[in-house]
Amino acid sequence: MWYEAVVPHLKALHIGMLLIWCAGLFALPLMLGRHDPALGQSDYSRIRRATHHSYTYVVTPAAVLSIASGAALIFARELFDLWLFAKLVGVAGLVTFHAWVGATLVRVAETEGTHTPPSPLVPTLLLMLPITAILTLVLAKPELGEIVMPEWLTTPRGIQLPFDVPSR
Repeated sequence: MWYEAVVPHLKALHIGMLLIWCAGLFALPLMLGRHDPALGQSDYSRIRRATHHSYTYVVTPAAVLSIASGAALIFARELFDLWLFAKLVGVAGLVTFHAWVGATLVRVAETEGTHTPPSPLVPTLLLMLPITAILTLVLAKPELGEIVMPEWLTTPRGIQLPFDVPSR
């Protein structure tokens, strides 16, 4: 197929963007920890501008490209194993952390020195959870088996839906 020639390039793009995204997610809490109005207005403005530009022009585009290239790889390789869906839960954790960093940046910018970002230690430790889970799932590709579902979700009930289904 034509996409077999594209897959290695897509995989390289995905890995590169994922590395930039994760490195940025580690760096941004450290940069946020430097937001101290006691530094002086010029230093505070420089650090805030650098944090904002890093988030807006480097980390967020890397996140978008990483997610898009990862989704394209899933469909190009027709990979729909259970470990992959567990990995996507880890990716959702990275997206949540990314959004939290963005919200913290906005609060720091809008409150002009009255909002104190958290110590970088706690966000860094929290970030390690989804990254470790993703790496474990991707490298080990464990056989997770079937997801145990309650019986009432897996057997037909033999009843009609509580609304009319439109016919075509």
